[in-house]
Amino acid sequence: MFYRTALYPADPFAVMRRLSDSLDRMTARATSPFPPVNIWQNGEAAAITAELPGVEPGDIDIEVKDNILTLSGERKAPEHPEGASWHRRERAFGRFTRAIRLPFRLDPEKVEARFANGVLRIAVARPDEDKPRRIAIKAA
Repeated sequence: MFYRTALYPADPFAVMRRLSDSLDRMTARATSPFPPVNIWQNGEAAAITAELPGVEPGDIDIEVKDNILTLSGERKAPEHPEGASWHRRERAFGRFTRAIRLPFRLDPEKVEARFANGVLRIAVARPDEDKPRRIAIKAA
């Protein structure tokens, strides 16, 4: 027999579902750096992609120094009607900064960035003096 009160709703599992939803939201915020990135490299260059849905290109800053590329910007909260309240809010809004250490120095003159469909693509070339060189062996 179930008693319906403010502390014990008719559904005995409702409190557990609310607690599980709250934990999911807290865990997602705590473990997911923003923006998520993928990085590829070869001997000549590196490519970085960052997922930035809801961010305008003008709200993104890219800085390079030595072997660190820093992405920063702001994702603005969406407008909602006056008097409306959030039912669920899983997407974070506000300022963000992400510093990415690459395995080689960056040449600031050889960085190219493109933004399309919420994805930022950055190509970074190695300075010529840092590129691996093949050494020829002379026969005696």
